[in-house]
Amino acid sequence: MRKLAIIVASILVLAGPAIAQDAMVIGEVKKVDATAGKVTLKHGPIPNLDMESMTMVFRVQDPALLENLQPGDKIKFTADRVNGAITVTTITK
Repeated sequence: MRKLAIIVASILVLAGPAIAQDAMVIGEVKKVDATAGKVTLKHGPIPNLDMESMTMVFRVQDPALLENLQPGDKIKFTADRVNGAITVTTITK
């Protein structure tokens, strides 16, 4: 049983980055409101939130994610529900 637990844990550790890559959503920055910790994104479908493509305002989990973002930037991001609010958790240009 212990060997099985180790194998399963190893698979999850190795698959984690691949799963995270699949969860990335393509978007375009429309507006950045660093003071409020929000960003407006035009984005593709977000499967984990059962959300279709649209433009909307998101809270960001960490205000540092907004540093160096400008309207027009093409990004990849992840979003999830955090304390009941749809929140951007990662952003990469």
